[in-house]
Formats: sequence, C-alpha cells, structure tokens
Amino acid sequence: MKMNGKLYHGACFYPELWDEDVLDEDIRMMKRTGINVVRIGEFAWSRMEPEEGRIDVGFFAGVIRKLYDNKIETVMCTPTATPPIWLTHGHPERMHVNEKGETMGHGSRQHACTNHPYFRKRARLIIEHIAKELGQLPGLIGWQLDNEFKCHVAECMCETCRTLWHKWLEDRYQTIDRLNEAWGTGVWSETYQCFEQVPQPGPTPFLHNSSLRTMYQLFSMDKISEFAREQAEVIRAYSDAPITHNSSVMFGVDHEDLFKGLDFASFDTYASQENSAAFLFNCDLWRNIKKGRPFWIMETSPSYSASLESYAMPHQNGYLKAEAVSSYALGGAAFCYWLWRQQRAGSEQPHGSVLSAWGEPDVGYEHVLEVERARREVEHIMLATAPLQAETAVVYSDRAKVFLKTEPHRGLHYRTLITEFYDRLLKMGIYRDVILEGSPLDGYKLLFTPFIHYLPPAFIKKAKAFAQSGGIWIAGPLTGGRTEHHTIHTDCGLGDLEKCSGVKTLFTFPMDERNSSGTAFGVKAPQSLWSAVFEAGGTKAVGMIEKGPASGKAFITEHKYGKGKIVMLGSMPAGEAGDIMMKKLISHYAEEAGVTQKTDATPGTVVAPRKGADGLVWVVINMDGNGGAVTLDGNGTDLLSDRPVSGRVTLGPHEYRVILFSESK
Repeated sequence: MKMNGKLYHGACFYPELWDEDVLDEDIRMMKRTGINVVRIGEFAWSRMEPEEGRIDVGFFAGVIRKLYDNKIETVMCTPTATPPIWLTHGHPERMHVNEKGETMGHGSRQHACTNHPYFRKRARLIIEHIAKELGQLPGLIGWQLDNEFKCHVAECMCETCRTLWHKWLEDRYQTIDRLNEAWGTGVWSETYQCFEQVPQPGPTPFLHNSSLRTMYQLFSMDKISEFAREQAEVIRAYSDAPITHNSSVMFGVDHEDLFKGLDFASFDTYASQENSAAFLFNCDLWRNIKKGRPFWIMETSPSYSASLESYAMPHQNGYLKAEAVSSYALGGAAFCYWLWRQQRAGSEQPHGSVLSAWGEPDVGYEHVLEVERARREVEHIMLATAPLQAETAVVYSDRAKVFLKTEPHRGLHYRTLITEFYDRLLKMGIYRDVILEGSPLDGYKLLFTPFIHYLPPAFIKKAKAFAQSGGIWIAGPLTGGRTEHHTIHTDCGLGDLEKCSGVKTLFTFPMDERNSSGTAFGVKAPQSLWSAVFEAGGTKAVGMIEKGPASGKAFITEHKYGKGKIVMLGSMPAGEAGDIMMKKLISHYAEEAGVTQKTDATPGTVVAPRKGADGLVWVVINMDGNGGAVTLDGNGTDLLSDRPVSGRVTLGPHEYRVILFSESK
C-alpha cells in the first residue's frame, strides 16, 4: 500500500464547486491547519461528463497535481452515487423503486438503480476514464468507491431487480420445490410454481413471509457488493493505489462481503459525545474488517452535522481531539472531516465545516487545529507501535441486522442492541475486538455472540473448536433460534447451537420485564426480550427463572466443552439490577477465561493498548469531558512529558496520555 509513513489528517473537498481563487485560498488554509489529504470527486459526474459520451477529467488532474505540489495527497472517488440528468431524465426504468412502489426522480443522490444494465455500463465507462487518466498521478494515494452505499435507500423494487432476483433465487435454490420447502410457503397458500412468480416484498395487506423479506435483503446486499467488485476491477487495470469504500453499520450492506475485495476499510461516523460508545464500537469493528491494515475515518464532523431538516449540536471543546487520538490509537491511519468548505447550496448547507462558505474559520476550526497538534505529538509513537489483538471478542453480523429488520419484535434495532452490549464491556474496562462471522478466533479467550438469530454451521464449528481448546463462548440472547431461510427449527429450539450446548430448549417466548424475573450470580433481575428457557439436563444451571411463565427453569446454563465452556444466555436481564447481573456474568467468565486485558479506567475514559519494539504502550483518553483516572499495570514513562509514572494516573477533560511500560506485559 502507498499509504505508509504518516498519520493522515484530512477533509472532503469539492473544488469543482468553486473558482480558481478559492481553490488557491483553500490550499493555503489547508497547509495552515495541517490537512495532508483530501477526498475529491464523489459527486462530480456531471462535471466530468456534462453530456453523454463527452468525458473530460482534466480539471481533477490539475487539482491533484496542485495539491501534491503543496504536499497534500488525494483519495479519488468514483462519482456513481449522483448520476447526471442525461442518464435519468425520461428513463424511469433506470430509477430506484422503493418498497412502497414509488419511483425516485432525479435529484438528491442514490436515485438510480445500481443494478440497471445501462447505469452499470455508463458507470464502468466513467470509472475507466477516471482511472486511466488519473490512476498514475503522483499524489493520488487511494480510491474510494461511490459514497455510502445504501445510505438513503434500501432494497430496490424495479423491473431490473425483479429479473435479477429471480435468477438469484434459482442460483440459490436450484428448483422451486426446494424454495417452497425451505420457506414453508404452504402457510397462507403462498406456494409458487416457478421462480418468476416469487414477488418482491412490496406493498401487501399484512406482513410478508419472513423468508421472502430476509432473502430479498440478502439479494440486495449481494448485488451492491457485486457493483463494488466491478468498480474495483476497472480501477485496478490502471492504478495500483489501494481501494476502499466509506460505509457505516447503518447502511444496507454486507461489510464482510463488501470489503473482501477491497484493500482497506473506512467508515463515516457522526456520533455525538453522548454516544461516544458508538464511535469506539466503529473503531473496534473496522480495525478487524481488514485485520492487520489501518482503517480510515473518511468522514466525521469538525463540529456538528446538519441538513435542511435537522441538526446536531456542536462538539464540546476538546472532544474532536479525543475522537482523533482514540481513533489513531485503536488502529486508524486517517481522521477526515466532512467537509472542508461549507457548501453554499444544496441540501446540506447548514452542515458544520472547517471553513465557512465565505472562507472564514467555522466554529470547529480551533478544534481542527487541536487535532493537528495532537496528530503531530503522537504520530511517531503510533507509527512505531500497533494495536494489540484483544482477548475478548464480540461478533458483529450484518445478516443478524437483516433478520432483526424482518423480525424486530417490538421495535428491536440491531445496531442499538449490539452497541449497548458493547458499551457494557467498554465501561467495565475490558479491551475488546468487534469481529465478523468469518473472522478467525485464534488468540481470543472470551467470545460473545448476542442477537444473532441464525448462526451458520461454519461459525458453530469454529466456535466449538474455540471452546474445545479452552475458550469460553457465551451465546445469546436472541441467538440461534432461526434457520438460514428465516424459519423456525423443527428438530429443536435452537438448532445446531442447542446440539452442542448440552441443554434442551423448552420454550421460546417474549419475557415481560414487569412480570418475569430470574436470579444469577447472586442478583435478582427482571428478564426481557424474546427468550429461550432451558432444561439444564447435564449442564450447570447458572441462572433460574423465579417469576413468570417459566418459573423454575434455567435461563443461563454452563456446559463444559473440551477444555472450555459454552454458556447459554437465554434471556436479557433488564433494568439496573439486570446491568449488575450482566456485569457479574462478564466478570465471572472473563476471570475464568484468564482475560488479562482489563483496566479500572473510570467510565468515560478508554485505554488502547499497543505494542512496539520498546514494549507495551497504553494510550489513555478521556472521552466524556469529565476527566478520569486509571491505575497503571506497573511502572512506566509518560512519552509526552518524558516523566516516570506509576500507580493511579488522572486525566483532565478530554486529555490523553501515552504511557510506555518499563517491562513488556
């Protein structure tokens, strides 16, 4: 990869919207603020190809050269999120159709169907032209595909997608009889006679068959990954610069599949200080999407996010710096803003920026200068060290997000559930990785798989081997209760997961925290969510239901498996007592598993452990603005002040410390 030897501090830049004088002023101000990389081109298709077939990217070549002359590097984007008017006007067949059957019109972005053959053809042509003309320019260090796939739109219901859907089903099921059997289409007389009869999940009097809705989401994810692979293939014919996409767990994509064919991972985040757990969750996830390669934060606000309809509040003084240092410490190579200069028009005019539309420093400008000072201070340390792999892992699954979108019960939201689960580990001071279903489990001691309706056989096999060799696997809640087709198991309640857990699932039903409670680890707490209740059999019953429909039955069990254990968490403890119970559960099994990567950092303060030739380094950052403290694991040196430190170390609001331990841990 070309992106070596520095930490990047960047911004999204739209030179095509301004004249030459503004461009020169922007570059002068970028040098003053320490911006050393920009992202350009993602919304500029109409500038590059104002009329069909008349393509000219010379302007962008000139911009890249001018930036490079001023020691600013460039990530070039493909402009496929905003196709020009000539591609869409008078062609409704090329447009995205939503679940209500509404055809999108020209405007905004993501209004075209990315599966339409003519769109794909024109996208390939413009990308080929850009890559051929710009791919070898000095200063072009990377590529970004499109912009935020499936951010504003979900599954497309156009005629092109209908045809592709039927082919996708046939490839997957081979015969319509297999589909009917897998989906249980005999319910409500939905049996199909051929693949062409299978509808898209559009308007209907009541809910669709769960298999239909879930499979259509997976189909949509497959097709957007295909589109990404197609773009990357074109670029690689002309450029060896690494390729990424700026994504988010909010979007309707399969990140494991999407990034499989890309070179490095990047994401966009606009989490507020009050939701800093979501920011850190992203860092811990994207660090592991392309394991061993630094991730990029491609977009975050220097102050606040906004559109014509809404706005967030500006960051507190110091928070942007804390975000930047924590992202670098947790494995990031770049911290970039949306956007450099405020847009004078369009739907995001109110959005926070580094400079205002009239060229003056915006409200976040001083915060950007703080980030640059911090970047310079920590850069040599970050380049000489790398993040440690955690001993504790939480599995993130985009398939689980799909299943919960189909079956949300009473408004359950996967991103919220998994972030809240993660936040508990964060507040307990346990260093953690967020990994994908396909990630290897080598080196982990404690594994959590919450809220994953369907666990594939390959993952269960891998997790069993993990437990066999001494790891502790905690499965649940809401895990294992559905087949890959989003139907209920007919051999036992939790399918293959149950078969290795040593339990018998008696019932699955929704527990009402007002009327159901249980005891575990000496704590009595309400129970909630869709729950599984067990007959412990030969396993150890760790948690028992004491009140509610399943009184006297187990909701937490522990099963010895080889050198390790499989722990079943059938229900979610709720409320303040539930939080205490979950913390006791986590602490108990972390200790039993031999987890050592744990600190007593006060809530709101995080520790990012890194390792280099000189030993173990802790980067400690206060995120909540209230100050914090942590007890050091031995004697060390504060690398920023070159002073010895030991014992309890305190931090001021949004302060960070970098501590090298005297002996390798």
